[in-house]
Amino acid sequence: MVNRLGALDAAFLYVEEPTLPMHVGSVMVFEPPADGFDYDRFVDVVGDRIAGHGRYRQRIREVPARLDDPVWVDDQHFDLTYHVRRSALPSPGAREDLEEFVARIMARALDRDRPLWEAYFVEGLAGGRFAVVTKAHQAMVDGIHAVDLAHLLVDPDAVPVDDGTTSARSQPSDLRLVTDALLGSLLNPARVVSTIGGGLRDLQETGRKVTGTAGRVVSTLARVGARPAPDSPLNMTVGAARRYVMVDTDLEDYRRIRGRLPRGRYAEDVRINDVILATLTGALRTWMQTRGLPVTSTSTMRVMVPISIVDGSGDHLTDGAMTACFIDLPIGENTPSMRLHQIAFAMRQQIESASAEGVGATSLTSIGGFAPPTLHSLGARLGSAMSRRLFNLVITNVPGPQQALHVEGCRLIETYPVMPLGRGQGLAIGLTSYDGRVYYGLNGDRDSMADLDLLGQAIQDSLAELKTAPRSRGA
Repeated sequence: MVNRLGALDAAFLYVEEPTLPMHVGSVMVFEPPADGFDYDRFVDVVGDRIAGHGRYRQRIREVPARLDDPVWVDDQHFDLTYHVRRSALPSPGAREDLEEFVARIMARALDRDRPLWEAYFVEGLAGGRFAVVTKAHQAMVDGIHAVDLAHLLVDPDAVPVDDGTTSARSQPSDLRLVTDALLGSLLNPARVVSTIGGGLRDLQETGRKVTGTAGRVVSTLARVGARPAPDSPLNMTVGAARRYVMVDTDLEDYRRIRGRLPRGRYAEDVRINDVILATLTGALRTWMQTRGLPVTSTSTMRVMVPISIVDGSGDHLTDGAMTACFIDLPIGENTPSMRLHQIAFAMRQQIESASAEGVGATSLTSIGGFAPPTLHSLGARLGSAMSRRLFNLVITNVPGPQQALHVEGCRLIETYPVMPLGRGQGLAIGLTSYDGRVYYGLNGDRDSMADLDLLGQAIQDSLAELKTAPRSRGA
């Protein structure tokens, strides 16, 4: 049998549009060793890392007449240097130049005639540093047959080799693809009816299929009694161009806030993730006020937060379970400490009642090490598989290792996720904690989010506000 895409993977291909590419990315900044590090060495490293992961040498092939979902086939003309590209920033290589570079390459869709990933070796950063920018399609990074390239680069030993995709396979003929599709229809008639219907009705029907795949998440909404998401300035028609902003903060600040502000019966249950959401709530409030938008005492913004289950300290993963939480951020609350209490209470309610309904990421139970890039990819898959009427914004927060990581002697200094935009959503936020820092990646629509840098500054200001905020009585 051919290696066929799963229904959800295929759906990510079908719903992709010129203005909404369905790939996830990462930005990693490195400090080279004393003897230097160049593009040629980087190409060798990437080639070595993907050797045991054949998905990175496979492309997607459609079944004639779309009788079934597409299949993975080996790229007979695989060219590593096509996927691993060399770029440079104009001197002096400021952060703003790197952000603009990321925004431009992330706005471009991947070439479907080749394996669905790219990596950029970006030279010319200030201080002699370089950056690695990766992008991979959501149809590819499923946590089973492929993990994120950034994960493979930094910690390849933590990812088991996928024996199912390492051996080369001959190209199936069109007749073989049609025959397999017809055989599948005999074994599972309902599946082929659904697939043909999806082919004829294209995006409309496929969109319904994607939403249906997230049925367990919809039950989460029923459990918490969530209503449709409120109106938000973040929800608009998304264009083809992007803006990208990176924000670097100190993890110790969040820990101190967690230790100082919470009071009341559940003070010990407040987590680092709650403090991060409270920080973003204050930032979004300031951003809206800067725009002159009305902010009343009842103003909220619904966020979908794909989170992995963590231990009591809020800093470490306990397993690979990922749960979708829906939180109405209290934008209208004027007191920073009360925002934190309200968010912590809402998160605690959902996490406690979602133990049997975590969605996705169960395949990550065997993956250790530098898992954040892959977890961000799975969080993006979860967000993309749901109706955008349910929430205004997706925020993925993945805790990473708190010790320095290296690639061939190059120290990883900073790491930022790049989350894809959804239909009608002009902003996506991803963040990762690593080596004592918390790194935010803000990806926004270029036209509607022209002030994205102001939101980045508002995150810094909101964190500073929480650090000095007076304590208040918790719920």
